Amino acid sequence: MRAVQITRFGGPEVLDVVDVPEPEAGPGRTLHDVSAAGVNYADTHQIENSYLAAQQLPLIPGAEFVGTPVGGGQRVVGLLDGGGYAERVAANDRLTWAVPDAVTDEQALSLVLQGTTAWHLLRTSAHLAEGETVVVIAGAGGVGSLAVQLARRWGAGRVIATASSPEKRALAEELGAHATVDPALADDDPKQFTGALREANGGKPVDIVLEMTGGNVFSGSLSALAPFGRLVTYGMAARQETPSVPPGMLMQKSRAVLGFWLAHCMARPDMLDAAMTDLLAMTADGSLKPVAGGRYPLSNVKDAHQDLLARRTTGKLVLDPSR
Repeated sequence: MRAVQITRFGGPEVLDVVDVPEPEAGPGRTLHDVSAAGVNYADTHQIENSYLAAQQLPLIPGAEFVGTPVGGGQRVVGLLDGGGYAERVAANDRLTWAVPDAVTDEQALSLVLQGTTAWHLLRTSAHLAEGETVVVIAGAGGVGSLAVQLARRWGAGRVIATASSPEKRALAEELGAHATVDPALADDDPKQFTGALREANGGKPVDIVLEMTGGNVFSGSLSALAPFGRLVTYGMAARQETPSVPPGMLMQKSRAVLGFWLAHCMARPDMLDAAMTDLLAMTADGSLKPVAGGRYPLSNVKDAHQDLLARRTTGKLVLDPSR
């Protein structure tokens, strides 16, 4: 069986397609032929061993797949604890969901990790209330492009997205953002980024920020919050140190900083069921539009990671194990 396996930690250069033993099915675990595997920003941390959980070598990256049971059956999308960059995977039956015929492989992969993250960021962590202002960092990315749409659908009064190019900012606005901001404003001074976010909100502070960068973007976003505002952090894309937050800074404005990691929902499958049921139905009826970001042959996995790290992509990237 062909799979992407790494035997040392590093950047995209460590990704190699090799022959490995087929995974084994067992009680509650079904062996699937993979038609598409999802690529996530967290995967770039995983192969560096710089993410939240320590990794063990040898390692087959990948946390999501679309496929069918070996021998035939219903097409499903599923979450994995690793091993997704492969021709076959053994998946926990409790973490797979039937894919409606109207939903493509790319759309399903957009939902299972990034979509459920966006859903829970707004519903479970931020507790979005109707009329609140939501800032979505990286609003043209996999999570962000869905969060922009969900925030609008669920009654946000104003949605502000950040994106690193005019083309990405235009996409975020097409998806429903009322205004966009260039995150490069935070490169030299987080106060400049704070000012840009407030200016995009008519000069007022914002209620919610969904933040996945860290560093100056985190600091500038936190300062932009209104009293009782919430910043939900769910990534570390900048790979730079984020200053600590003194309790007094939170108390002065009754602000909150929350963390979110989807791995904790995997231990509570009912939380994922609620999100996936909602997201698949909205996608099937066309009211939610996941953004396809590119389909790469498994043999070109290095290109997928390099494009993601260089911010050349929008939406969902997938790997095709048949190529």
